[in-house]
Amino acid sequence: MLTAIVLIKTSADRIPEVAQDISNIKGITEVYSVTGDWDLIAMVRVREHERLADVIADQLSKVKGVVSTNTNIAFRAYSEHDLDAAFSLGID
Repeated sequence: MLTAIVLIKTSADRIPEVAQDISNIKGITEVYSVTGDWDLIAMVRVREHERLADVIADQLSKVKGVVSTNTNIAFRAYSEHDLDAAFSLGID
């Protein structure tokens, strides 16, 4: 599994719509709105290297409202965790 972390700048008035559109792309596993220099961070997880170009260059970067991106490809994972458990509020 290949993982890429994509930092995304968007049009300020379209952040929620851009986040939703990006989250609908196959291969995008999470989209976060964040503070700092970037508006969104998307996690991309694909099986083949060629799919990174399909997801990032051919789809994500062409979403209406995406101004620029910066992609970081992960070499190695040093920890594994369950995101559902990490963000769970403990409410049944």
